[in-house]
Amino acid sequence: MELWNMISPLTRVIAELISIMGMWNIFIKFGKKGYTALIPFYRVYVLGDVAGKHQDGFFMMIFSGLSKMSIVVSLFITDDDINNSAGIILLFLFCVICEIPYFIFSVRVFMGMCDAFGKRKLLGLLWSVTYIEWIFYLAFGFSKKLMPLEQYIRHDEETVEAGGIDVAANGRDLSVNIRKRTVNNFFKEFTLLRDLHLTIPTGHMVLLLGGSGAGKTTFLNAVTGYEKADATINLGKWNVYRDYNKMKYDIGFVPQQDLMRGNDTVYRTVADAASLRLNVEMSMEEKKKRINEVLDIFGLSPLKDSLVSKLSGGQRKRLSIALEYISYPTLFILDEPDSGLDGVVARNLFLKLREIADTGKIVIVITHTPDRVIDLFDDLIVLAKDNARTGRLAYYGPVEDAYSFFGKDRIEDILLSINQKEEGGEGRAEEFVGKYNALIRTSAGGEA
Repeated sequence: MELWNMISPLTRVIAELISIMGMWNIFIKFGKKGYTALIPFYRVYVLGDVAGKHQDGFFMMIFSGLSKMSIVVSLFITDDDINNSAGIILLFLFCVICEIPYFIFSVRVFMGMCDAFGKRKLLGLLWSVTYIEWIFYLAFGFSKKLMPLEQYIRHDEETVEAGGIDVAANGRDLSVNIRKRTVNNFFKEFTLLRDLHLTIPTGHMVLLLGGSGAGKTTFLNAVTGYEKADATINLGKWNVYRDYNKMKYDIGFVPQQDLMRGNDTVYRTVADAASLRLNVEMSMEEKKKRINEVLDIFGLSPLKDSLVSKLSGGQRKRLSIALEYISYPTLFILDEPDSGLDGVVARNLFLKLREIADTGKIVIVITHTPDRVIDLFDDLIVLAKDNARTGRLAYYGPVEDAYSFFGKDRIEDILLSINQKEEGGEGRAEEFVGKYNALIRTSAGGEA
């Protein structure tokens, strides 16, 4: 018995050392610093991060610390404490409260780890079992046959040099200089966008292209001032961030989903938007004139007494655009305005947007079916994820030049070329981000 009492703690120490060494190698495989495996509790947090379970890893770390604390407290229990059943019950409940969520989050993290290595998630349940987890750390850490999938490997170093060239604001154009857009999530900073510099002239209709997670929505939110970045955004004489309250109605944004009330008439819906977006000093007659003008522009005058709930998909989409256009914004942004529309209806809608751009407005559009309307656009913005999973500018310029830049004949093929391989793409985002930055630096040098 005494021999077993000596062997058992020794076995646990050996298992812990094996787990740390395995974890060290796992971190290296994911492109992280291996020595973080030596840091108690924090290594659990890193484990969740590399497995794509950052938040679960954070909570696993917290409950791991609380669980260990309860063990330490139990070491100081005396015979008198044992006689105090209330104290023992409270300690037991505290242990249960810590251990149950710890187990749940550990299962999630270890399932994520199995997923990252391309193995069955069910192994995560076995990995979570105390006293045998060292086997998994040993196998996943030291086996050369077990390697994480490419999309999980972190490339924290900057693999593509930044262009770093700010563009100047002029006229009524839109100038965008986004140096960085970051977010903090559970004490970790994530860079969503970096190094986006471009100027969009008035009268231009621009297609915003990018794969899932490339930062299209983040880019638009930064440009409109909805989510501020480390950036300078100018629309004509206005600085969007500094002068937002003065010029906010000079920016129109039409989301993919509308929030209109179905039991209102078309006219009443536009009138409500006018009361919110038009200058309060405007007379009632001027407001009515503006409402009727917008109804005419979007072909809604014959439907002004119809209920919103009775409109077709195309009519409803035109109405949602009319609500934002009521203030005649200089910058007009639309997120998938053709979603759910057939080809003919969608093209008619884009023809209307083309007419709006031709009146001297800036129109930026996201669409998942670009090739059927690409002839209506002037320019193309292409966002792509670099190896650090940060949204970068892979191209901005005329549509006709984009085909030769990417070596493709269709816009959808351009998108495939920059998408990651695990997304069914060619995984050439880094190549084109670097190529575009080199092109910009060359152009700037020539102008100088």
